[in-house]
Parts: sequence; C-alpha cells; structure tokens
Amino acid sequence: MKVSRLPVDTGETGWNAILPPQGAAKVLSEDVSADFLVIGAGFAGLAAARRLAQLNEGARIIVLEASRVAHGPAGRNTGFMIDLPHHLTSEGYGGRLEEDRREAAANRAGIAFAARMAGEFGLSREAFDPCGKVNAAASDRGHAHNVDYARHLEAMGEAHRMLDASEMARMTGTDYYRGGLYTPGAVMIQPALFVRGVAEGLASNRVSLYEASPVTGLRRQGKDWVAQTPGGAVTAPKVILCVNGHANSFGQFAGRLMHVHLYGSMTRALSAEECARLGGVSRWGVTPADPMGSTVRRISGIGGDRIIVRNRFSYDASMQVDEGKLARMARDHERAFAARFPMLKDVALEYRWAGRLCLSRNGVPALGEVDEGLYSACCQNGLGTAKGMLHGMLMAEMVSGYGSDLLDEVLDQAHPRRLPPEPFASIGANAVLRWSEFKAGREL
Repeated sequence: MKVSRLPVDTGETGWNAILPPQGAAKVLSEDVSADFLVIGAGFAGLAAARRLAQLNEGARIIVLEASRVAHGPAGRNTGFMIDLPHHLTSEGYGGRLEEDRREAAANRAGIAFAARMAGEFGLSREAFDPCGKVNAAASDRGHAHNVDYARHLEAMGEAHRMLDASEMARMTGTDYYRGGLYTPGAVMIQPALFVRGVAEGLASNRVSLYEASPVTGLRRQGKDWVAQTPGGAVTAPKVILCVNGHANSFGQFAGRLMHVHLYGSMTRALSAEECARLGGVSRWGVTPADPMGSTVRRISGIGGDRIIVRNRFSYDASMQVDEGKLARMARDHERAFAARFPMLKDVALEYRWAGRLCLSRNGVPALGEVDEGLYSACCQNGLGTAKGMLHGMLMAEMVSGYGSDLLDEVLDQAHPRRLPPEPFASIGANAVLRWSEFKAGREL
C-alpha cells in the first residue's frame, strides 16, 4: 500500500523556534527489523513507545517520524493538557454528566502518564506545569457560558472557582476580560520543549527514533508489516499508527475523519520595559469561554517573555493550507492581540503557524486493531495533548496484551461516523465554522 500523502505543516512554530537548535536528525538509512513499530513521534507516538518499553522488556522498538520532533502538530498547539470535557464543536464545553465524568477520568490517566514521563526524564516546570487553567470571558455571552459550565462542574463534583474582572486583570495585565473560571486539573506545557525532552529521554530506553524518515509505503509480508521510507525499511509484526488525520493517508477510516486547521502566532520577546508596562504575572494562559474564541498565553523563560494568540479554524480536506491563508489568519491574530494589549502596540508577532487537528463527526476517536497486527491511535478531537497521551498509552497496552478497565471503556465507543461526500463536507463544515466564529463575537 502506497501512502497517499505526506504531512505538510505551514509556517514556523514559535514554540520550537525559540528553543536551542536541534542536533542533526538520525535518519533511517538501511533495512532493519523490530518487535514493534510506531509511526509518528507526536504525543500519541511518544506515549506508545514509552508504554511499549515498559511492558515488553528486551523488545526492540522503532519510531519513525516524517519530519523532526516538535515540527509537526505536537509543536503547534497552545500547550494545554486539559482534563475536563472540552468539545470544540459545541456551544459550551460540557453537558453530558456521566459521559463527562468518564471522559475526565480518561483524560487524567493520559495526563498522569505524561507527568510520570516529565518526572522520569527530568523535564523542567517550563516544559510541564500542573497549574490548572482559566476559561476567560470577554463578553456577557462568554460569562454566561462560564456560569453554565460552572453549574455543570458543580454537578460533576469538580473543583472550580469563578474569577472577577479585577482578578483577571491582575493575572493578565489587561482589562479585556470581564471574568474567568479556574479549574485546577489542567497542565500547561511548552509543547516543543516537552516532546523534545520526552524524545531524548526515550532514546536511552531501548527506543530507536528516526526523524526525517516518512513512511511512503506500508505492506504485509507474511506475518509482518514492512514500512518503507526513502532511506530504508522497517519490518515488524506489530505497528501502531499515531498519525492522527493521516490515518486516511494509510487507507484507514476513509470518509470518516474531519481535517481542521487552527492557527497560532507568537510575539517577539518583550523588553523589560514592555513587561513592566503590561504588568500581570509572567506566566499564564486562558482558553476562551466560547470554544471558537481566542486562546491566549504569556510565557517567560527560554526565548524570553512572549505572548501567544491562537484563533480561527478552517476545514481542509487536503490536510494542508497555503501561506496566503496563513497570512489572512495571522491578521486576525494581530487584531485580537491589539484589542487585548493596547499598551503593547509596538510589539509585533514574530512567528505564525497552522496546526492540524483531526475530528470525527460524532466526537469519537479512531482506535483499535484495523488490520491484523496494525493498530490505530488517531483522531483526538482537538485534545491531542491529553488524549494523544491516553490513546498512545492504551494502544501500546492493547498491542502488548495488557488489559484494563480503562482500555475496555475507551474502546467501547462508537466508530467515527461517515461524512457527507466532497465538496459538501467542506462547504458545510466551513459554513458552520464561520457562523460559529461570528457568534463568538468579542471572545474571538
């Protein structure tokens, strides 16, 4: 089977650009064999490799990454590992009490696995910070969303605290927000720093990671699978696909996965005078009360003090966007930044990027054994940091014959529903996205 297309990631992700340069890539340049092959070195792939190493002492594990670690979607998000329900395609974030309780427990299992790796591999607080998060409301409509969500959290038995406008201003330095909703269970990460640190930690744990080694073909050969790359091939009896929407490129889940891009921008480093002018605390992050609004973070550490803005969605069946579309989205980031931080009118956005998401129509993942010895840990529905960890970990357990109630529960979900044919799917999805963004109003 020829892989129909390879990943294309538009724009330079600031998260990776502000870190020290990576060393030369270790590229697959010969034919090798392994006990397990993981395709993709994002959150799911790294979690799968780690769990395979834990459960299969002495096994040889190979990970193939098409690009470089942190250059793809794992380094292109806004760095929230979110434990609570976070449904991007709905009006609010919750609403299904028992389902949301189960989802929160599953997300926390993924976050706990990430926390153990952060501790074992000596990652810094900047890379992995279990500080909770705030849903920020910039309008009456956003505040109403937060109030409704707080009631839902109360019914779930979840800790939370409402913040007023003055508390939001003390945190962010801006009076743009009228309130917020704090929940303690989320983790803020520097996504590129986190995945690069995990990849380095795995290298000493019987895991061989080959970067710049895209899989161009995957075929059965007897009881084994053979993954072909430009420089060599890997033969293994068991393979885990951790490629999110590119499961389609491997011939899996055809017509059932929705391919969406989100867009992010990062400022240049702020001067000491600009930091003083802004005020607030040096590190914070807010997700929008309306799921279609702007996520904003301020960071401090490697690369200096910077602000990140993420907003705008597009449905792209081709799984790639051009520089022109990215430039148009970045202009909206500039407007969102200027509205929130008028005291920083001379601060430019230095980096801009697009990041791929994979959603299903019914909000379920693409998991399980899709062919003999071939497993999928794909379609994280907009929560790739937490659910990627969870799904990679669970598929490694399934491959290893390790059963658990959590594995059974996560697998006991419906399959992704079929989408309308093209071009109707793209026309309909983009129309819904534009209308939802319009309704977000000041939250955007």
